Amino acid sequence: MGSVSGEMKDALTMRLSSVLGGRWMLRRIERLTGGASRETWALTAVSAAGAARELILRRDPPGREDAHRIAMEAAAFEEAARVGVPVPDVIDRSGDEPHPGIGAYLVMSRVPGEALPQKLLRDDDLAGVRAELPYELGRILAKIHRMDIGAVPHLPEYDPLSFLFDEYAATGTPVPALEAAFAWLTDNRPTATGKTFVHGDFRNGNLLIDTGGVRGVLDWELAHVGDPMEDLGWLCTRTWRFGAPHAVGGFGSREDLFRGYADESGQTPDPEVVHWWEIFGSLRWAVICRIQAAAAPSGGDNALELLAIGRRVAECEHDLLDLLDVPPYDDTTTSTPEPDLLGTPPVEELLDAVREFVLEVGSAADAKTRYRSRVAAHVLGIAAREALIAPAMRETYGVRLAGLGYRSETELALGVRAGRDRLDDEHVAEVVRGLAANRLKIANPKYR
Repeated sequence: MGSVSGEMKDALTMRLSSVLGGRWMLRRIERLTGGASRETWALTAVSAAGAARELILRRDPPGREDAHRIAMEAAAFEEAARVGVPVPDVIDRSGDEPHPGIGAYLVMSRVPGEALPQKLLRDDDLAGVRAELPYELGRILAKIHRMDIGAVPHLPEYDPLSFLFDEYAATGTPVPALEAAFAWLTDNRPTATGKTFVHGDFRNGNLLIDTGGVRGVLDWELAHVGDPMEDLGWLCTRTWRFGAPHAVGGFGSREDLFRGYADESGQTPDPEVVHWWEIFGSLRWAVICRIQAAAAPSGGDNALELLAIGRRVAECEHDLLDLLDVPPYDDTTTSTPEPDLLGTPPVEELLDAVREFVLEVGSAADAKTRYRSRVAAHVLGIAAREALIAPAMRETYGVRLAGLGYRSETELALGVRAGRDRLDDEHVAEVVRGLAANRLKIANPKYR
């Protein structure tokens, strides 16, 4: 059983007895791994007659409750079911204010299926369904875009590019590759294809899938009113391929996705418009990573994962520069500290040893601790690689930035924002790509 207060358990027991009818007890409350922005718990409720219900509790972390967003998500599930989107049933939710014992929460039926992307992309039992998924996902998205906006309260509507830039500016220093992406998106923005309900996070990882196909679409907390092509571009973003080569969530082709969407909606997506939203998606994920890292001080026992996510911005820089057709340029170098100055063994060797120890200890623990030990080991790997690469990188790029007339990377980023520096300048492109390549080599050298 996960760490849960007696007050929360008692409150859940009372709520479930009220909404399910009769007397129910909680036999299991287990905190599930994953979910950087919202807690997810697996519940087993048992009635006085012995009937069992498998349920899922989603709730905002204490101190960050948003009852209106929960209400929006609950209504989105119900409206999605009406138009034929496979979703869990909503069992209970908090009211207009967070519940005093549970917080801002949503209880749903537990839907069978696998959501872990690595299993979805590599499990032999699911090999037969993978090729069919892009077409099915296209049809599901078309149904989502038919949802009645008026049936979902508190559904936000905003200019996505302006909103994203404001969040970016509020969560860290300027980064040249991200500034270049904002400039490209501004210069190449297509005309909106419509104004519909947008899921906002429709991707591999938020889908429950079994051998019969998609059983459930999850995580509607980022839903809003917008251009329906945003959902297609987000699904095609490289981040959600999890190392697989296929464009649509690692499953298959854009062509099959577009065919499914057209068969269900009668509208054939424009590949160039979806491409714009795919670039927007990579930039959006970079900003989300910055937001998650900024939330770490109030993240409680999730702080380590939030901090680790912050370093994933390097993956987004790499993806964006590829999408913007910036040639590869990697002059990553390493430096070895002088033994007589710092002692032996070097710090990267010490960190590698600690990393192995953390993994060994975590392997004998419960599922949550195993997951957190893997995150900790990943962070230690970042620290070890940074110790090896950072001194030479700072020296090399101090000189290269000065050659462009700047004292820091931030100044270069502001030069890109102002339009003084562009990626079609070979010297600028080499510095921007080199900085991103070094960061990626530190953060995740296996990322491609």
